[in-house]
Amino acid sequence: MRTEQFEEVINNRIETCKSVLCSKAEEYATDDRLHNFKVAGKLQKCTAVKALGGMMAKHTVSVYDLIDDYEQGKAISKEMWTEKIGDSINYLLLLTAMLEEKI
Repeated sequence: MRTEQFEEVINNRIETCKSVLCSKAEEYATDDRLHNFKVAGKLQKCTAVKALGGMMAKHTVSVYDLIDDYEQGKAISKEMWTEKIGDSINYLLLLTAMLEEKI
């Protein structure tokens, strides 16, 4: 893949992730974007970081399942790849924000 195409793919991915994260803000009726992880941590008697990690694991498993399906020759739509890869990236971005808040 040529540099220009690679940069376009990356830039598009970053914009899509940002768009999803910003639109999801409307679903959560609090100013604290990390609220759900903090509450989940309290419910599970663990840290918010650990709660986020548990939720992220579900998305990681989903990506691995898609990879397995792909390797077995199953057709996977571009939309499905986009969603699942985006979910994983977004959870890492949320983790980044959470760690920044702790520092």
